Amino acid sequence: MHRSLLLIPASKHIWKFVTLESQRHCSFTKLVGLSSINNRTTMPAEKRKATFVKMDNTKRQKLQAVKEGKRERVEGWLQDVVAEQQKEKKDLKFNKQRLRFLSQTQKIKQGSEGVVYWMNRDHRVQDNWALIYAQQLALEEKLPLHICFCLVVPQNSELATIRHFGFMLRGLEEVAKDCSALDIQFHLLQGSAGELLPGFVADWSFGAVVTDFSPLRTPLQWVEEVKKGLPSDIPFIQVDAHNVVPCWVASDKLEYSARTIRNKITKLLKEFLTEMPLVDKHPHTALRTAKPVDWAEALSSLEVDRTVEEVDWAKSGTAAGIAMLESFIDLRLKNFATQRNNPNSSAVSQLSPWIRFGHLSAQRVVLQVKCCGKSAGESVFSFTEELVVRRELTDNFCFYNPSYDSVKGANDWAQKTLKDHAKDPRPYVYTREQLEKAQTHDKLWNAAQYQMVIEGKMHGFLRMYWAKKILEWTSSPEGALSIAIYLNDRYELDGQDPNGFVGCMWSICGVHDQGWAERPIFGKIRYMNYKGCTRKFDVAQFERKYCPKDL
Repeated sequence: MHRSLLLIPASKHIWKFVTLESQRHCSFTKLVGLSSINNRTTMPAEKRKATFVKMDNTKRQKLQAVKEGKRERVEGWLQDVVAEQQKEKKDLKFNKQRLRFLSQTQKIKQGSEGVVYWMNRDHRVQDNWALIYAQQLALEEKLPLHICFCLVVPQNSELATIRHFGFMLRGLEEVAKDCSALDIQFHLLQGSAGELLPGFVADWSFGAVVTDFSPLRTPLQWVEEVKKGLPSDIPFIQVDAHNVVPCWVASDKLEYSARTIRNKITKLLKEFLTEMPLVDKHPHTALRTAKPVDWAEALSSLEVDRTVEEVDWAKSGTAAGIAMLESFIDLRLKNFATQRNNPNSSAVSQLSPWIRFGHLSAQRVVLQVKCCGKSAGESVFSFTEELVVRRELTDNFCFYNPSYDSVKGANDWAQKTLKDHAKDPRPYVYTREQLEKAQTHDKLWNAAQYQMVIEGKMHGFLRMYWAKKILEWTSSPEGALSIAIYLNDRYELDGQDPNGFVGCMWSICGVHDQGWAERPIFGKIRYMNYKGCTRKFDVAQFERKYCPKDL
């Protein structure tokens, strides 16, 4: 829908192919492992030691080959490369432009018993600037380090599904395991942060609270509630761990388009697009330990809509996100520039679920694509434009425009055009339920909707067509925008995110699209028709794959 979106998954066939490759590699590894065991039991100690030294050198050479952009790679290479890079930059200084104090006080209270990172948007341990800063702060004061997450399930919400909460909880379980290995205490709190966090901070005698950043209305409200509840002598610090260039540094105002923010971000990349230091084992042990989390119980007890099922193509967590990034670099990146707008081609990253839930750092993604995908040429530039400039433009829009999900948030000219054409004749008018069930006369639209419902994703090229048709088939612009956001947020695995809101606003309200100025939006919609799509890809092939047989 919006060009900055990276929801853009490859087909199931590609994932199956990767799985098959993985199984083949595992079989090979087992054979090598068996051979190594036999050698270990028969070789003399000195020769065995020399063999292991040779193996270590071989591994180092493979890592060096990857860094230099050579083709020799084995499955799992990216995890090793990332770990090596994090260790090399272990002592990298934190750029304090990434943070802002939300409290008047900036000094940690003496006699405190720890520093806590309130994890909200970015659910990962490594490559997390908020946690990096929290650990550095704790090390300076020689204090234990804690992480807490406040689990809130909206009551009677159609958007609270097991698809989203299952993916989120499994990612948090991986975070908790990583914390255990690093002597960092992880706490799962059941309830809203405004109600629980101030009391939690007081009970554990924390001296400072660090949190990450989201531009959306509800998380901003949570931050304000926590701010009001914390004592005045507790520093409350927010770090933008989601964007390469912090949102408030990239621009201090609402940007009109990608053109107006691109130069601002590009000029700052040299300063902010850096390696990220390792979150290391914490040397200061907490006097009290966190209550263990029964993750199976937490998942089974969720009061969410389970009819929107979890998807099988995307496994949650940072490790799975890095594996998907690796497959993108190895298999699909080279085709990104030329084939990313073809829904039948495997040319896109599929990374948006991991970036949306913060399992994967966008900064890590762009660093690895630039480092390891040098041979991809134009694709690296195109991908970086979407991942950095256009994705961060959506955070800018939501942060500086309180009406980011309303027609009122559109430009004046767009609101006028929508109003002028609101009563245009509509040959087809569908209800929200009909659209949700893909019950329209348009097989292509049905196929796109059906893909989203069953797979939790829709190819980016079809999202504008999908949203514009909703405007054409509903009785008002306000109704069309509401339905588009509802469907996106309920079914898309990366829904309820700035990219989704701005994508709907872009397609229906012309946000960030200067080409629409002074032109009737409704006329533009009618141009975005079936024939327009056939010039780009084989529509029939996509329909055969996704359109239900009974539609």
